[in-house]
Amino acid sequence: MIAHRLRLAAVRRATRSNVFFSQNIPRMVLASAMSTSQARLISTQQLSQEEGQQVLVNQRLNRPTWSGASAWTRITGCALSGAAYVYFTTYLASPLLGLHVESAALASGFAALPFVIKGAINGIKHLVYDLGIGLAKAQIKQGEIALWVSSFIGGGYLAFGL
Repeated sequence: MIAHRLRLAAVRRATRSNVFFSQNIPRMVLASAMSTSQARLISTQQLSQEEGQQVLVNQRLNRPTWSGASAWTRITGCALSGAAYVYFTTYLASPLLGLHVESAALASGFAALPFVIKGAINGIKHLVYDLGIGLAKAQIKQGEIALWVSSFIGGGYLAFGL
């Protein structure tokens, strides 16, 4: 709307003085050729209350479940953040308590893992998803179970040296 008013003001100024009229003609033509409005190509239809309710019910059926990948990503993010706070607090207090919670101990525990576990498992789920494989709900649930089991086993190995 502002652009339209500016263009209109420019045309009025150009027509008032004939001295600059010939110089402003190309600018006015260029300005009038530019579209400053947006057009949305949508259509609406009138629905009854029951039809509208049915549309909402169908949309809800297509939503991911609470136990979907997005919810578990948030939950694991919160758990990892909480674990990081606990670890760093323990790391700061370990000299006072006589504990050996140091980077060298964690690095040696991770270094003892086989190469396949260190390199290959990291991110496999997302690489498989990028290929478009395993996107059905049942397959996602199986993948989440495998991820949880491998996370607990790996975490137990790092924490307790099982």
